[in-house]
Amino acid sequence: GESGGQVGDAGMITGNGEIRIDDCKRPDNYFFHLGEITSGTIKVGEEVSAAIDAPRRLAIMRNHTGTHILQAALRAVLGPGVEQAGSIVEGDRLRFDFTYPKGLTPDQIRSIEDWCNELILEDVPVEKEEMSMPEAKQRGAIAFFGEKYGDQVRVVTIGNAKSVELCGGTHLDHTGTIGQIKIT
Repeated sequence: GESGGQVGDAGMITGNGEIRIDDCKRPDNYFFHLGEITSGTIKVGEEVSAAIDAPRRLAIMRNHTGTHILQAALRAVLGPGVEQAGSIVEGDRLRFDFTYPKGLTPDQIRSIEDWCNELILEDVPVEKEEMSMPEAKQRGAIAFFGEKYGDQVRVVTIGNAKSVELCGGTHLDHTGTIGQIKIT
């Protein structure tokens, strides 16, 4: 489901009929599948199968892992004072809003892109682990927006701690799957 800037999944639910799912929302830990019945009917209690649009999901995963890499690059190039102020992660793009006291120069943008693409080219692992909040803090995990977290959190680590963040979204297993990041 849509969460933390990442768009919700799409796909198909099939049984005696078919529903094309265009989006999934997750308010209060309930999953709402939004779509259109394209054939037949689906009845309450009927056994159905659900399938995610895999190419779309992979594109979203590329951009979500790319968002984490971009944040790490911004902090590495511009300094640790850079903080995320919002994001959108879709299949065809990512947008990353951040705090910084002035506009970026062309050289800074090029340095940030180079930092990102070097980490992508290294094809480093993307590790996802559940752990306690104190353990996540000890590992240096960052989180923003004053989000509420439970006792157990999910930590996404990219490339030997180049990026360590709390995150519940979908991610790749290796950075090389991204291909390339281009800042526009």
